[in-house]
Amino acid sequence: MTTGRSGRTVRDLRRGNRGAVLQRLYFGGPMSRQELGPATGLSSGSVSNVVGELIADGLLEEAGVVDSDGGRPRTLLRVSPGSAHLIGVDVGETRVRVELFDLTLTELARAETPLLPRGCYDVGPIVDHIRSGIGAVLAQAGVGTDRLLGVGVGVPGIVDREAPGGAVVHGQTIGWDAVPLEALLRATGALPQEVPYLIDNGARTLGQAEMWFGAGRGARDAVVVLFGSGVGASLITDGSPEGGSTEGTPLEWGHLTVSVRGRRCRCGARGCLEAYTGAESLLARWAERGGGGPAGAAGPADEEEALAALLASALAGDPVARDVLDETAEYLGAGLSDLINLFRPERILIGGWAGLLLGPHVLPAVREHARRHALRHPAARVSIDLGSLGPDAVTVGAATLPLSAFFTTGGRRTAPPVAPEQPGWRTALTRRG
Repeated sequence: MTTGRSGRTVRDLRRGNRGAVLQRLYFGGPMSRQELGPATGLSSGSVSNVVGELIADGLLEEAGVVDSDGGRPRTLLRVSPGSAHLIGVDVGETRVRVELFDLTLTELARAETPLLPRGCYDVGPIVDHIRSGIGAVLAQAGVGTDRLLGVGVGVPGIVDREAPGGAVVHGQTIGWDAVPLEALLRATGALPQEVPYLIDNGARTLGQAEMWFGAGRGARDAVVVLFGSGVGASLITDGSPEGGSTEGTPLEWGHLTVSVRGRRCRCGARGCLEAYTGAESLLARWAERGGGGPAGAAGPADEEEALAALLASALAGDPVARDVLDETAEYLGAGLSDLINLFRPERILIGGWAGLLLGPHVLPAVREHARRHALRHPAARVSIDLGSLGPDAVTVGAATLPLSAFFTTGGRRTAPPVAPEQPGWRTALTRRG
């Protein structure tokens, strides 16, 4: 294989050229061959060769023609939606959601399984939920695995993607201590060996979805906040204004200490931001003050129903519910001020099921508190808004993990490494199953 001065082989260059064309058409198409040259920086000959390969592979298709100035009409090209499939999984706080998408991230099927009892994060059942969800969405859509690029999984906690044998999850707040989730999913046999599982932090997948397709599109520096039972965030720096090519850094923002010797957090420490802003804590404070409350109290058992009930009470004028919301908005704004001072983002976006539910009602107060606590200069240049992709954003973001790999490999699927056996975990799964 010929190698250039940079150490890149001809195969590397071809793969990079294919990826550049695919990504430009994906985020900016349809586009003609003549437009692709300036847009990608490739010569007309390279564009012609790459487009010919991608059409032959079934990844590109014609999308009509446009008139040119005095010349022949130009054929427009686009990425073919049905040429591949992607699966996104959200291991959420109340349910496991699995969605199947075509290559353009149009949803084809979905399956949801509630976590029962609420907040039950036993590893075995969650692996089973993912396995059965994958089978369900493939069956619903009537598709096989031959065109499946991969399964992206968004999870709570810290993900070590470089661990031997595949991604390992450290989820202290949910009781996961070095869980080899990738190996466990592979051991289910739900998918052929050549289909990869790509696992990452849920806040990061939310951030990637919003930056690629949502309210973050066009920004270079942003923070995307996941506000649910707990809170987390993803930091994006030097993002692409056109979308794509954006990889955020997950931040354990919810475990920033905001009150020394304060309320006990789910992680075991005291005074974490999450202990004052997460939905679980918000409902607990409401119950302590004589309102409704979380499961086990005299209120709705489901956390989402309970939070909706708190909001309804506040809007109806209940002073206790109103005080709890006001206090939460102040803590959330103060927490955002730390992100503003530390990272000076252009945008802060709030997502997650609790953020989407409460955001329209508390966002003005959150903005006010954030600017009051932050330094004037960075506060003056940041906008604070809600994410635009709705409750499926984590799942969509999870599906962008195999999509990103698709661009990197120039549209060619590569088999993942074979993970070694995890006998202890396999035994646990068998016992629980």
